[in-house]
Amino acid sequence: MNPKPLIAPLVLAIGLALSAPVLAQAACECGTAATEAVPESEADRRFTRIHEAEWSWRQAQFGRGEDSDNGRLYSVDPASQQARLEKWEQVLAELDTLDVGQLSPENRIHLAVYRPQLENLAAEVRLRGYEMPFNSDSSFWSSLAFMARRSMTGAADYRNYISRLNDVPRHFDQQIDNMRAGLARGFSVPHAVLDGRDVSIAMVAELDDPTASPLYEPFKRMPASIPAAEQEQLREAAREAIRDSVVPAHQELLAFFRDEYVPQARTTLGASDMPGGEAYYAQQIREYTTLDLTPDEIHRIGLDEVARIRAEMDRVIAEAGFEGSFAEFIHFLRTDPQFYVDTPQELLNHAAWIAKRIDAVIGDYFGTLPRARFTIVPVPPEIAPFWTAGRGGNNTYWVNTYDLPSRPLYNLPALTLHEAAPGHAMQGALAAEQDVLPDFRRHTYISAYGEGWGLYVEKLGEEMGIYETPYQHFGRLTYEMWRAARLVIDTGVHAKGWTREQALAYLRDNTALSEHEVTTEVDRYISWPGQALSYKLGELAIVRLRGEAEQALGADFDIKAFHDMVLALGSVPLPVLEDQVRNWIADQATNATPTDA
Repeated sequence: MNPKPLIAPLVLAIGLALSAPVLAQAACECGTAATEAVPESEADRRFTRIHEAEWSWRQAQFGRGEDSDNGRLYSVDPASQQARLEKWEQVLAELDTLDVGQLSPENRIHLAVYRPQLENLAAEVRLRGYEMPFNSDSSFWSSLAFMARRSMTGAADYRNYISRLNDVPRHFDQQIDNMRAGLARGFSVPHAVLDGRDVSIAMVAELDDPTASPLYEPFKRMPASIPAAEQEQLREAAREAIRDSVVPAHQELLAFFRDEYVPQARTTLGASDMPGGEAYYAQQIREYTTLDLTPDEIHRIGLDEVARIRAEMDRVIAEAGFEGSFAEFIHFLRTDPQFYVDTPQELLNHAAWIAKRIDAVIGDYFGTLPRARFTIVPVPPEIAPFWTAGRGGNNTYWVNTYDLPSRPLYNLPALTLHEAAPGHAMQGALAAEQDVLPDFRRHTYISAYGEGWGLYVEKLGEEMGIYETPYQHFGRLTYEMWRAARLVIDTGVHAKGWTREQALAYLRDNTALSEHEVTTEVDRYISWPGQALSYKLGELAIVRLRGEAEQALGADFDIKAFHDMVLALGSVPLPVLEDQVRNWIADQATNATPTDA
């Protein structure tokens, strides 16, 4: 399949934004010489010192790395936030003094990736985004569970973990103070999407048995190198920390959430309705898309994509032999028992079967596969009610088994391609294995690239033969429509005054998502401005660039080489991706085998 004709008339605005000057100085000259040995200049050495020092400091600030205090959670109080802002502004000023022309081609690419990282981090503090530290999808309290997934090999690791558990009250108090400040200036999650979001807090606040907490999991299987008596001491200390620190902190947070936050949360929906909201939304767009597009431009791209995908959907309905309207077909998909399972294990089994079918053909489309593998697990129950159908990352593909009547099988192939392989789990593993890249590129995630890649490989699944029935093909299209509708809904809500009911109706009427998914998704867009824009805009860029490569190289186009090149970049802004793909095309054309005249 040559995807270029699908989008050529729709992404002029993206093409213009990709050519914008925001990264031009750093990225424009990163050409074919990127693979040549170039003597290191003083500018190269300065840049390396700058980013390595800042990265080490950044890791320590957020409780990671060798220099961090492993016995404490990171601080989020205004003084700490201001100190971070001053540090990032100082580093940005240092970057301004670099002679970019003296940097090696590799370092020009690194700079084009690194500088926007710092600009986004600084802007988040400058706009006081930390005063809204949760949304309907993610939260600081739910993120505690990830502490339990850290590797612990010795008694010192367990003692540090227990110390962090005992530090939860301080961390939560700082978050509550920040949220109070946000409420006071009208900067909050909208009231309309807060219903039921206290469930995950209450599950911990009402906990009677500390050993039932996911935070206790590391103590159920401890290394044999720790003596049995010491193991029991550590277990007792962990039970005390959960009972005396973690649970009371959640009780206090629950009271604040119910008694203060919900009653005082703003009654408006759009980000632009908040104080400084237009600037805040513009920054969210810049961070999540890496492009300089206006809400109006994004809205129009979304409308055009919705119309295109709807025409494809109609063709699949006709191929399926269904006699009825679009709405009737959607109702059929949402209600027919053949598309649903009865137990969580059945859903996990289906996901695993699809993943193994992908394994059978993935080598035909990728030359480099990661050494790491991924597991498939259910989404934890405390966050499952408000999570999407699944998530993927290095080592793990989470499948949401909550509310099985809302988890149709026809969507599962697209979900698995996106979240597992060749999507996020594979992409994340390959990025971590890129030893030649600096840490700030190996261990950070740029949404437009990552989510754009995930949506691109859903479409690639057609070439790979993963979709076996018209219903699965329609599921793929409903997932693509879902991402196109996000462009319309996100900008509609945050820049055009859309109501929640308008947004729900738009997603409900254009996709085969279940009603549960429609509701959780719309609430996610309302409470997390801009993030939903990254998927479709990133995918459009990748599809367009692949089309350029196919057209330029013709029979010399190598799909494996193209994919390997894109993934080897790690996670980059879309303007950098465009620059590197076009340089790769030029290299491939230069090295192509000449044909007879």
